[in-house]
Amino acid sequence: MAAETGIVIADDHPIVRNGLREAIERDERFRIVAEAGDGVEALARITAVRPAIAVLDIRMPRLDGFGVAIELRRQNLPIRLVFLTLYDAEDLLDEALELGARGYLLKESALSEIVDGLHAVAAGKYYVSPALTGRLLERLPAPGWSPPTTIVTLTAAERRVLRMVADYKSNKEIAAALFVHHRTVETHRANICEKLGLHGHNALLRFALAHKTDL
Repeated sequence: MAAETGIVIADDHPIVRNGLREAIERDERFRIVAEAGDGVEALARITAVRPAIAVLDIRMPRLDGFGVAIELRRQNLPIRLVFLTLYDAEDLLDEALELGARGYLLKESALSEIVDGLHAVAAGKYYVSPALTGRLLERLPAPGWSPPTTIVTLTAAERRVLRMVADYKSNKEIAAALFVHHRTVETHRANICEKLGLHGHNALLRFALAHKTDL
């Protein structure tokens, strides 16, 4: 049997933690190695047990989930992060992605999505609640708008990069798949945005998701 993946859960509501624990532990691949009721406790537990994945509520006492993520980044700890939130605010999703979140789930659907999300994150992929993926797509320009140039002007390499962006791959993951330096991927992304007239946080991701079938 494959080795268990250690998970830390941090949420200030015991009922939420209990529900998540029960849902997660139904899958024999995952094991809850620690729980926490606030951000300071979460940070201490995570640094002590070094789980593969930490599931963090964004809004917690003493230190919020984003604060935990910032501190883990400062300590250069390779913990994959899954954020939970009650709110579908786009700025929170943007900030989570900027902090390197691998998963982002709405609490209202977390119990039904958490295992699928953890499987994706454990496999090195990304998982965003489908409802929020829809919100990303809603932020695309209205029908009838077209970028200065079209997808057909992209090079083969740029199309490959765009396909992997649509699969929530990071720059390093794309670089590994294409056997290039991660800075080459950054250059491709910049060129794609320039060709397609894309600007702002996650504009490239939104475009890639909307046009995934055209790539």
